[in-house]
Amino acid sequence: MSGPVTGPVSPDLVGFEPVCELTAIAPETGVAALVHGVGVAVFRTHADEVFALGNVDPFSGASVLSRGIVGTRGEVPVVSSPMYKQAFDLRTGRCLDDVSAAVDSYDVAVVAGSVLVGPVRVPAPLDDLVDDLVDDLAREAG
Repeated sequence: MSGPVTGPVSPDLVGFEPVCELTAIAPETGVAALVHGVGVAVFRTHADEVFALGNVDPFSGASVLSRGIVGTRGEVPVVSSPMYKQAFDLRTGRCLDDVSAAVDSYDVAVVAGSVLVGPVRVPAPLDDLVDDLVDDLAREAG
């Protein structure tokens, strides 16, 4: 399945591209897709949540994140790079092991069993991310 969505489209889904059927992504795994000419990794969690991040590992430069290990760190859904094992928050793309690193995060929708990937999300300000990380660490410790 590729190309733009055809037929009547909700205004909220303009710019989204179909990637695959949800059933094509096993829980706790990812798949690679080309969306608007960019390599994207699409993940399905054990809880059936679907996320999309840029597929290039910023530490190695390799397009491998779709083959990473999907899980959680505390309550944060993550993918760990198969190269050097850094964990990336599936919700934001931020690296949990190095706050200076991140990958793009994309809007995702599941419509009638099809996974659609939309535009890149605008990153949250770094101060908000640091506050979130501190809160996550405090929950893990306490």
